[in-house]
Amino acid sequence: MSGIRRSCCLLTLFACVPISTAEEIPGIGPVGKVQRLNTDFAFTEGPAADTAGNLYFTDIPNNRIHKRDIKGTLSVFAEPSGHCNGLMVVGNRLLACEMDGQLKEYDLATGKQISLATEYKGARFNAPNDLVIDRTGGIYFTDPRYRAPDPWPQGKEAVYYRAPDGKVTRLIEDRTAPNGVTLSPDEKTLYVIPSMEEQMWSYSVKAPGRIGAGRVFCELTQPEGKNNAGGDGLTIDVNGNLYITTALGLQVFDPSGKQLGTIRIPEHPANVSFGGKDRTTLFVTARKSLYAVQTRATGHVFSGK
Repeated sequence: MSGIRRSCCLLTLFACVPISTAEEIPGIGPVGKVQRLNTDFAFTEGPAADTAGNLYFTDIPNNRIHKRDIKGTLSVFAEPSGHCNGLMVVGNRLLACEMDGQLKEYDLATGKQISLATEYKGARFNAPNDLVIDRTGGIYFTDPRYRAPDPWPQGKEAVYYRAPDGKVTRLIEDRTAPNGVTLSPDEKTLYVIPSMEEQMWSYSVKAPGRIGAGRVFCELTQPEGKNNAGGDGLTIDVNGNLYITTALGLQVFDPSGKQLGTIRIPEHPANVSFGGKDRTTLFVTARKSLYAVQTRATGHVFSGK
């Protein structure tokens, strides 16, 4: 552990290294240059901010969850993490998608973890990837192929809903590599971002854990010479604009599905979340690094329950 702590201290030397200036999207930004905060990880994912301005994120191959506090100090919050991927802070809890096969939560004060869901119809999940909580305390989460055993324990990739009473329902099973997931600010729309489709999908929420038929929300701009290059993670601001991580950067869409522009990141981004005390900073996990992008937008907060 002591060697890990020394490594973390060295990483803070990279704080606020200006990397590039991106073309500004009216009303959104970015404001100034993209900043590299920390680097030399194996593969970063799952940024999640608390109300005090602290940030949690995962390094999947190294089996850790890191914490970067408001002063920029980096530490290890959990190790081993079960190869956690997507995270979300709700009150004093850190919700986590463990790619080793479960949905769980950590107590932020003690680090104690509790399993929330481990299986569906008697079989473990493939490798839970990303999640979002609704105002009733129900959790939507994706379970694609990445890091899953072969053959897949569930036999298919899917999106699930864990109700507040613990009951798990499979909602979607016809998407290829469903990855990022979030809700609109009014929680009337569920967005699902597949990693192997160029079309991004939305579903009307009839009631918590009950959705309508899917429709194409938007199509991502594709890298030159490629097709079906989808998204990975995403976040949403208070106006309902979506920020989707892709090979080209953060592709930004308004609630109607109109593309507003792309915020370029020096490395291929995997996930993104708003944070900071005023929630106007986009924190981006991108391969071996963590980046920050100041914006004119304000991130939406899912209060959960």
